[in-house]
Amino acid sequence: MAAYSQDLRDRVLRGLARGERPVDIARRLEVTRVWVYQVKDRFESSGERCSHQVGGYRQSRLAGKETLLLDWIEKQPDLTLAELCERLAEHGVVMNVPALWHQLNKWNLSFKKNPARKRKSARTCRQHERGGKKINPRLM
Repeated sequence: MAAYSQDLRDRVLRGLARGERPVDIARRLEVTRVWVYQVKDRFESSGERCSHQVGGYRQSRLAGKETLLLDWIEKQPDLTLAELCERLAEHGVVMNVPALWHQLNKWNLSFKKNPARKRKSARTCRQHERGGKKINPRLM
C-alpha cells in the first residue's frame, strides 16, 4: 500500500492548527481517525510533515557482528541459538531466535554439520537380498 499524499497530510495539519477535532478531520477527508493522530503525533514529536520511506534496503542488526559470532561458534561449537541470542543481548543487540537463525542461514552457517553433534552413522531401512529372500537387517 502506498503512503497517503503530502497534500492530504498538509490538510490534516492545517485542520488541526485551526482547532478542528481529529474525528471531524478524519470524516471530512475520508481517512481513519488513528491516521490523523499518527500525523499529529509525528509532527509534534519530530516536526516531520512527510511520510517515512516504504520498503527499500534495511541493514541487519547483526551488521558488523559476524566475526564476533564466528569466534563464539569456533570457541564453543555446541552453542544453541538461544545462548547466542543471550550473548548478543549482552552486546546491545536484542534479537529473537528465528531472526538469528535467518541471518545465520544467509551467511551459510549451519549447525547441522557440526562435529560435536554428528551421529556415528545414519540408520537406514535397507533390505538385503540373500538367496532370493529379502531379510530385514534388524531381525538378524
